[in-house]
Amino acid sequence: MTKLKMGIIGVGGIAQGRHIPSYLKLNDKVEIIAVQDLNIARAEEVAKKYDIPQVFTNYHKLFSVVDAVTICTPNKFHAEITIAALEAGVHVLCEKPMAITTTECEAMIAAAEKANKVLSIGYHYRHLEVAQVAKHAVPDIGDPLVTRVQALRRRKVPGWGVFTNKELQGGGSLIDYGCHFLDLALWLLDDLKPVEVTGTTYNRLSKTPNQLNDWGTFDHETFDVDDHVTAYIKFENGESMFFECSWAANIKEDTNHLSISGVDGGLNVFPYEFYQAKHGTFMTTGATLSDDQLEAGLLQAENFVEACLGEAELISKPEQSLQVSRIIEAIYQSSEMGKSVRLA
Repeated sequence: MTKLKMGIIGVGGIAQGRHIPSYLKLNDKVEIIAVQDLNIARAEEVAKKYDIPQVFTNYHKLFSVVDAVTICTPNKFHAEITIAALEAGVHVLCEKPMAITTTECEAMIAAAEKANKVLSIGYHYRHLEVAQVAKHAVPDIGDPLVTRVQALRRRKVPGWGVFTNKELQGGGSLIDYGCHFLDLALWLLDDLKPVEVTGTTYNRLSKTPNQLNDWGTFDHETFDVDDHVTAYIKFENGESMFFECSWAANIKEDTNHLSISGVDGGLNVFPYEFYQAKHGTFMTTGATLSDDQLEAGLLQAENFVEACLGEAELISKPEQSLQVSRIIEAIYQSSEMGKSVRLA
């Protein structure tokens, strides 16, 4: 059996924490044969650690020896590297978010279509067991009415890497963390079309001195990204979504919440529960389901590899990721302008 030849672009935390271990477990279908990083010492260290034969500082040269790449760079470079890879005839799994702007996202999709290559974005929450069960249950709620999303951390601003660098990342808690829950909600709703977005972003908490933070330290004086975001999203057929995410908030505890209330029933994802008024009473059905991130990462890698080999349909499609980025961009625009943004 022919194995997919994989290259890793950017060998920082997410590459070593999720992608490389996942591909190594799929060694009957994929082989990591090259890594690329501007930090050559780090690239060589990772290659040695995982027994990866080739190391590059120039990603264009890496393209010539692989069938597919996984892009784990700062957000600013997602579009540039993805398009270059696709034009070189290489399949792409790009870490989330798809890109910083919707214009970049659209260019990525156009490049994938022109090259006839697979392009997927790393929204691995779709592969959680609890998310998969919720997806199968969605038809039973009837027409969705109101969706509520909260992805809240009490004090977990990432104090490493470039997460708080607006130039490289394009934003903070929304584009880094909230995007996962926004993507999951839109996927469960079967890709409803958003028509209007009202958003507000905050960062006053992280700009105050003497921070208590569970995830390392950061400079409050240079902090210029969002650490808390709220939004109200209206969809084409009258559905609505209340959305909130944070890296830092004065709340009791971290909260992951995603629920959908429909005409015939409702569901909650974390933990999984299904609600109906039936047989003259109010019924709640629950199940103990996994939300293991590493397992979801493995399933994401497996789906991407099989899609590249022509053995499976892609679960995370680029057109869906574009919709996520379109809403994120609208939230930032709405907050900056102080009014709602209509989406064409």
